[in-house]
Amino acid sequence: MKKITYLKGDATNPLTKENKIIAHICNDMGGWGKGFVVAISKKWKQPEKEYREWFKSNENFHLGEIQIVEVESDIWVCNMIGQHKIRTGSNGVPPIRYDALEICLEKLAYEALRLDAEVHMPRIGCGLAGGKWENIEPIIEKTLLRNNVSVYVYDFE
Repeated sequence: MKKITYLKGDATNPLTKENKIIAHICNDMGGWGKGFVVAISKKWKQPEKEYREWFKSNENFHLGEIQIVEVESDIWVCNMIGQHKIRTGSNGVPPIRYDALEICLEKLAYEALRLDAEVHMPRIGCGLAGGKWENIEPIIEKTLLRNNVSVYVYDFE
């Protein structure tokens, strides 16, 4: 089975020559404006525009769904709805939804194989979504790596 390759750098500037999908987690409220999405929007306008249109259309806009947006001839951005709302609830539960993330990553594995692409990402779900990497890493292994998809995780310097 493949292993995750950890790199120092910016996930919006993937360092490989192959087709690339940049994966990140979105919330289920249509909010876009904090965290990694800011870096995406600085580089490409299309992922935010399509996410907001998707939210407005309300077509399949819910936890566990993904949206693939082509931003360059060999780069796509994958908007994954894996976060419920944007704040930790009164019960102390963070916005990340691990079960929804797993469904998103299963769908992403299919898309990566279809596009013959590698997956690049920051440590998804560990910022504003409040997730723990020790919970997320095994989900990446179970979904992407088991399907023989190369995964690169970037730690921003």
